[in-house]
Amino acid sequence: MNSILDYETVSLIDEDDALEIIDQTLLPGRIEIIRLHTAKEIWDAIYLLQVRGAPAIGVSAGMGLYLLMKHSQAGSYEDFMKELEEKSEFLNSSRPTAVNLSWALKRMKAHVEKVYEELLNSNGEKSFEQIRSAIIGEMRDECQRIKEEDIDVCRRIGEYGVTLIKNGDGLLTHCNAGQLCACKYGTATAPMYLAHEKGMNIRVYCDETRPLLQGARLTAFELHSAGIDTTLLCDNMSASLMKSGAINAIFVGCDRVAANGDAANKIGTSMVATVAKRYNVPFYVCAPTSTIDINTPTGNDITIEQRKPEEVTEMWYKERMAPEGVKVYNPAFDVTDNELISGIVTEYGILRAPYDKAIKELFVNNK
Repeated sequence: MNSILDYETVSLIDEDDALEIIDQTLLPGRIEIIRLHTAKEIWDAIYLLQVRGAPAIGVSAGMGLYLLMKHSQAGSYEDFMKELEEKSEFLNSSRPTAVNLSWALKRMKAHVEKVYEELLNSNGEKSFEQIRSAIIGEMRDECQRIKEEDIDVCRRIGEYGVTLIKNGDGLLTHCNAGQLCACKYGTATAPMYLAHEKGMNIRVYCDETRPLLQGARLTAFELHSAGIDTTLLCDNMSASLMKSGAINAIFVGCDRVAANGDAANKIGTSMVATVAKRYNVPFYVCAPTSTIDINTPTGNDITIEQRKPEEVTEMWYKERMAPEGVKVYNPAFDVTDNELISGIVTEYGILRAPYDKAIKELFVNNK
């Protein structure tokens, strides 16, 4: 019988012009694979969290843009780029906080521009039909590279992160930064999977992560499926667990890291980090460099997505659990101040404070 880890989070089904994903809104009760064909279907899947997690959203965006441009009837490069820009802007509007979404779309556009320049400078006259065909082929290769790189990056994050874990450690995580948020390993869970592979004895505690329950439905599901000792807790129980000494380190993912090291992650993360500081528990943010936005100076400059009130008042309940007409505050993310972060684990190593300097050096040394 297949476990959730046997399925690919995001796949390109070229022969059907489709993006194939696990519908994560149905987990853990049912594993259902769905195919997305239109721009609206892809937009809805990202907005409704059928596909979610910064890395997986980036891969979906790259593949989605390729599929939407695959049969473009544009008669000129200018028209082709106009169409690409329109489709890119539409996909990018689905979720404003996760920088991997815009990063992947910008990367696809930049690759198209590069390929076009190379074709213009190559020998021999080419019709635009030939140019368009070559560009589409290169878009396919590029979106597949984004996926392959994601797997490699998550593995490398895991290799650096596992050096922060000792045999017998109790680890806490918030939301889902696991295989379901990426293409393999995940970000925050990559050190856990590698520790498990190495035969280390670890215990992982998962915050349920209200209101969408990504920790309960996704992280606990995949870690338990992997055979890792997994315990689920309500979000407001983590302080007592840290105070008891059961937690030796905390690993979380993120949707955007600002240039100063402030990190936006699922709502509730900053509360976990604040309590961790009180009880001297190391708090690590696992972030691919694609999630670090050097054009965003601080966490105050990160746009925080506000979601529908029904997620708090009605979702998961048979009957509405709040009075009609009550106002609801439902931000999808919060920002953890850099001073609360013990280290940022990237595919190039572990960054330490001062983060503005460490991040600058990271990008200078790994262009």
